[in-house]
Amino acid sequence: MSGFARATIAGAGLAGLSAAVALRRAGVPVAISDSAAQAGGRCRSYHDAALGLTIDNGNHLVLAGNRAVADFRAAIGATTPLSGPAHADFAFADLRDGARWTVRMNDGAVPWWLFSRRRRVPGSRLVDYVPLARLLRAGRGRIDAVINPGGAVWDRLVEPVLLAALNTAPAESSAALAGKVLRETIGRGGRATRPMVAVPTLGAAFIDPALAWLTVHETPLSTGRRLRSITFDGDHVSALRWSDGTQTIGSDEAVILAVPPWVAASLVPDLSTPTEHRAIVNGHFAFPVARTMPAMLGLLGGTAEWIFTHPDRISVTVSAADPLVDRDREDLARAFWADICAALGIAAPMPAWQVVKEKRATFAATPEQDALRPPPGTRWRNLFLAGDWVASGLPATIEGALRSGDVAAALALGRPARY
Repeated sequence: MSGFARATIAGAGLAGLSAAVALRRAGVPVAISDSAAQAGGRCRSYHDAALGLTIDNGNHLVLAGNRAVADFRAAIGATTPLSGPAHADFAFADLRDGARWTVRMNDGAVPWWLFSRRRRVPGSRLVDYVPLARLLRAGRGRIDAVINPGGAVWDRLVEPVLLAALNTAPAESSAALAGKVLRETIGRGGRATRPMVAVPTLGAAFIDPALAWLTVHETPLSTGRRLRSITFDGDHVSALRWSDGTQTIGSDEAVILAVPPWVAASLVPDLSTPTEHRAIVNGHFAFPVARTMPAMLGLLGGTAEWIFTHPDRISVTVSAADPLVDRDREDLARAFWADICAALGIAAPMPAWQVVKEKRATFAATPEQDALRPPPGTRWRNLFLAGDWVASGLPATIEGALRSGDVAAALALGRPARY
């Protein structure tokens, strides 16, 4: 198939921006619109008046082996660093009994760290890790049908890590999605599994340099512009009705929908999309961080699940947080601060805080919901889909969003996808 000569993209989150960058690099003129007041989607940064700081709406973690993250940042010339430990070290604290441990994976693909008691989960044996090999090769079904969801390795490593990656209770989650994540990270060794966090913000690490690159490459972005409906004519899209008027789509123009799944389902007839979603709740606290505090710490036995420290603030995140989304925000903040004080040894009253709730943060990563994800191509020759909810083999992550945009752009260009 030959490629289209120009493109319109609805949605300026990471998937839409990824598609736009890939198309412009190929010389295709692109116009992007987003219904929000700013680009970035769920990976946005903003100045919070309550804190007096610029924060991210959520705490998003990437891993060193995320190929699309590295490719996208290289393409847009992003220089703001992604910060993390020099090696794949994952520190944990159990607030119930005060236990602390760090899982230390070696850099190479051969996992010799499993043979070291000082590197693996305390109380675990080498044989306890053998069942994980089944998850690496998993096909359909739930995780709890592949491995036993219990024991020290599950409780102290596998469950908290997969909960963060899948944003769904791991036992009920898709074994295929978990296996894909593990093959691309732990399966490639500690060097690919090293965790990294955007410093100082997601905006600085991803969104701002992407927008700057697109501006240099004469790609207009319109915000506060909602796509109301799509006109279909036979095998192609012929018009888009926006909140400010109707746009005719020529026969040489591609349309990429990089919008949330419920929006796409309202615009495209008979489109299959995930229908169940899971929440994420984040807390942010204005607090000067000591150099001795860990950059990232997993928690067991508390309300918070992960702590992230920045020079001017401490943030926490809770995945699959549906039980918390209706809880009073100040009550949540106090619970989070208590966890932070216990985990980091802080004796101080609760500082200025902010709690951010995303009720539909990601699709539920169950086998049933994964099966509802549509492919990036559609039955209309000039309409393509992008987003972390589009079928990619990955759960709803930054890596998945960036790959989906790149794949949608490749289809519009008539080229094979890289991922």
